[in-house]
Amino acid sequence: MKALILVGGFGTRLRPLTFSMPKPLVDFGNKPMILHQIEALKAAGVTEVVLAINHQQPDVMLNFVKDYEKKLEIKITFSQETEPLGTAGPLALARDKLVDETGQPFFVLNSDVICEYLLLEMIEFHKTNNAEASIMVTKVDDPSKYGVVVTEEATARVESFVEKPKHFVGNKINAGIYLLNPSVLDRIELRRTSIEKEIFPKIASEKKLYAMVLPGFWMDIGQPKDYITGQRMYLNSLREKSSQELATGDNIIGNVLVDESAVIGEGCLIGPDVVIGPGCVIDSGVRLLGCTVMRGVWIKEHACISNSIVGWDSTVGRWARVVNITVLGKDVHVADAEVYNSGAVIEDQASVKPEIVM
Repeated sequence: MKALILVGGFGTRLRPLTFSMPKPLVDFGNKPMILHQIEALKAAGVTEVVLAINHQQPDVMLNFVKDYEKKLEIKITFSQETEPLGTAGPLALARDKLVDETGQPFFVLNSDVICEYLLLEMIEFHKTNNAEASIMVTKVDDPSKYGVVVTEEATARVESFVEKPKHFVGNKINAGIYLLNPSVLDRIELRRTSIEKEIFPKIASEKKLYAMVLPGFWMDIGQPKDYITGQRMYLNSLREKSSQELATGDNIIGNVLVDESAVIGEGCLIGPDVVIGPGCVIDSGVRLLGCTVMRGVWIKEHACISNSIVGWDSTVGRWARVVNITVLGKDVHVADAEVYNSGAVIEDQASVKPEIVM
């Protein structure tokens, strides 16, 4: 089988992290976002993954591919657009890479999605329903903020799509994971096209589109607040699986993932919902909760990081506070006793005026 991952966005919502790294390669759970998806695709029997990239994504993507093709023993290729093609156009552009003589269906994934990737189950669902296209959907508490997928309960066949409904029509939304027959490509022109708004409604009108409900957690982690929420869900999922990756110890509360190369000092209190990357140094008396500390970060004595993201190779000074969905970019240095309360920090310049938080 083959798969295409849509990675053509510019990652503006995750700035300043995406000033230093393409969004698909930003760390999540101590591995690049996109690697979670590639590993799941390989486990489902996919042998070739096509990355649909934009014309501005740098050579670091090529280096990533070279590394992980060998490690995972899976073929990874690029399909590069020269102008924005939306969410359907990249499929038409990559047609020759996705279709072969076997006529197998192929996966399409949005690179921002983190969830339980039940892809083998999706293959069986697709075959059982004799679908032309299958989409993964997830249930939400407040569907009025999303585009709702209305299905026939008995058959799981998609009847319609309703954008931000004012009245309740259902609570299932598009989870950004699709399994498509090659015939779907015949419906897509090589131009800027939305698969959600232009292609899927046509397939649904012909009663050939089905929706599989995704159990477990799901989150679009393309912006900082949702990244933090998705991390909590991801770590909880590891806990439910009794994962050996999670840290334990007297200074650990709840679900915490620590790279084995990180060094943690005495008297720290870490957790819940914390990820600490490779080569990090956490000095004594530090408090971490609900945060990601990426590779090569130094957190000095008695600093506190809460509900925030600390980018690669940054330093947080003694008694400093980084709180309330603050994002530090790469190589940012927070001075002793400074407080950053919400916003983005790039090269020591805050986009918001620091506030004192007691």
